[in-house]
Amino acid sequence: MAGHSKWANIQHRKGAQDKKRAKIFSKLGKEVQVAAKMGGGDPDMNPRLRLAILTAKSNSMPKDRIERAIKAGSGTTDDGKDFVEMRYEGYGPGGVAIIVDTLTDNKNRTAGEVRSAFTKFGGNLGETNSVSFMFDRVGQIIFSADKSDADTMFEAAVEAGAGDCESDDALHIITCEPANFAAAQESLTTKFGDAEESDIIWKPNVAAEITEDQATTLMKLIDALEESDDVQSVTTNFDVSEEIMEKLIS
Repeated sequence: MAGHSKWANIQHRKGAQDKKRAKIFSKLGKEVQVAAKMGGGDPDMNPRLRLAILTAKSNSMPKDRIERAIKAGSGTTDDGKDFVEMRYEGYGPGGVAIIVDTLTDNKNRTAGEVRSAFTKFGGNLGETNSVSFMFDRVGQIIFSADKSDADTMFEAAVEAGAGDCESDDALHIITCEPANFAAAQESLTTKFGDAEESDIIWKPNVAAEITEDQATTLMKLIDALEESDDVQSVTTNFDVSEEIMEKLIS
């Protein structure tokens, strides 16, 4: 598995998602709010909002928080901040490509936090599009391995319109074209229940192989970036051996 799959496994096995649940809800709420502001509060008429709501629900975000975010974005309440999208690209330890997507109401604060994290952990920020060519935009749906055996999940993923399904002893990681994401997510959750995660992501098409020391520093860099309330997602293209991955998990 390439970087996106291995990082998902590391987070899953260490329980990182549960520990960061409140922060995850904050990030999801921002996306719902921005989507509502840009395209209106009706998800039937706003594809981005429909996707944001779908992603929030798949991450068990409470219905009332989703509704508050929609109201804030669509202007029916006066508590909505003016968030803008900013994307940062650069390199981490071992030449790993990194994409950082943010939603912020203070560009200077966000730029400073992102730059500080890169500098502290041996990374370098690059220009726009300096690394994005190493990634493809895809829909990703993740189920825990106990939902199904690998063959059954793969067949269901293909029937749902997905392009691939990678499985191991912890997770099933399904990818599809962004245009097919909503239909695939609905089909699979109907059959297997709620997903661990689902979203439109950057999937690496080139992997950077790194050592254990580089991987350890990279994880610290990713954690530092994700600590920022302005950071929505961090994507890398790192690859390590199964032996190193097990050490990182332990």
